[in-house]
Amino acid sequence: MTRNDRQGPPPGELASLFHRLNNQLGIILANAELLELKSPDETIRARAGLVVSSAIEAMATARDLRSRVEGAGSGGDEPSNK
Repeated sequence: MTRNDRQGPPPGELASLFHRLNNQLGIILANAELLELKSPDETIRARAGLVVSSAIEAMATARDLRSRVEGAGSGGDEPSNK
């Protein structure tokens, strides 16, 4: 297998996918925050808080994944599995 076979989608396509994912997570986050602030039901507020925490964690994971993918594609300092 050549280096090009292992690279996967072009960087612009990956950036677009990560951008779309981040936008979708942002919508989830905004709506969960709104529920957390405005709901009169304590159970719903608590569950919305869990969604807020999870969305923030998912956004951080997506950022980490993107940096690792971009680092691996540019010959970054990720260790090789030999």
